[in-house]
Amino acid sequence: MDSKSVVDMIEASSRVHFSGFHMEGLEPRNIEKLTISPGAESVHKQPFVIGVAGGAASGKTTVCDMIIQQLHDQRVVLVNQDSFYHNLTEEELARVHEYNFDHPDAFDTEKLLDSMENLRHDRAVDIPNYDFRSYKNNVFPARRVNPSDVIILEGILIFHDPRVRELMNIKIFVDTDADVRLARRIRRDTVEKGRDIGAVLDQYSKFVKPAFDDFILPTKKYADIIIPRGGDNHVAIDLIVQHIRTKLGQHELCKIYPNLYVIQSTFQIRGMHTLIRDSQTTKHDFVFYADRLIRLVVEHGLGHLPFTEKQVITPTGKLM
Repeated sequence: MDSKSVVDMIEASSRVHFSGFHMEGLEPRNIEKLTISPGAESVHKQPFVIGVAGGAASGKTTVCDMIIQQLHDQRVVLVNQDSFYHNLTEEELARVHEYNFDHPDAFDTEKLLDSMENLRHDRAVDIPNYDFRSYKNNVFPARRVNPSDVIILEGILIFHDPRVRELMNIKIFVDTDADVRLARRIRRDTVEKGRDIGAVLDQYSKFVKPAFDDFILPTKKYADIIIPRGGDNHVAIDLIVQHIRTKLGQHELCKIYPNLYVIQSTFQIRGMHTLIRDSQTTKHDFVFYADRLIRLVVEHGLGHLPFTEKQVITPTGKLM
């Protein structure tokens, strides 16, 4: 291939078209079939895991629902920590009003980790459907959850275990006033769970509030984002969704290495890549286009270096 035909090919590739290259006038070549190693076939895209924590009735579910609604074009699943409560024994059932459901030991964290491990490795799982009337997770059929692009982990103590935190790409803490949370809890527990208001208040003062102060509030420090007012804060949720979309659109390596930047591919760059990989490209053309690609990388990298603005006066007296 001579230099003139190479230049024509690059210029043609920079114009708007659908084929990627204008191949008219170019002789067809035998292109070796790309082979994929057996190990490469097993590589799969890791899901983006969002952790949403906060006090009981703080609006976590509302925040999750709003995120799911805005990410309607993605495969999103919601995994609730409430689904992983331990089954109560007969002895615990007899004294259920003395059982602390807001303590870390009330949850089967090992089962939660096992379910997340399967989802992250592209395997469907059956999530328990906990019954808050019988305090059992085998009363109703389990919920089948398939692997997805985005997994939302929601729960009051979802940040408590460091092993669970390590699974998350972003951690959100929903911060709502204690009076608002209490009012919501009374309405929810009396209407949805059929509990007596006196028992709800007794449980709140004996278990819920102390557990929030001792276990839930301290995990706030692990949050990447804190949302005041929960689901009422539409601006915060819009910004979070925008950030999630940016992360989902990133190259897989950028998610692993935060300091890695990938140059956006263009027709011209793809054209140069094609030429330097062509076995029939001359040594002169190979060096020329490899040098151009290296220059693009260096220029892009320099653009990420820190700098300070400075005004200079040219020899002609012009201020730049």
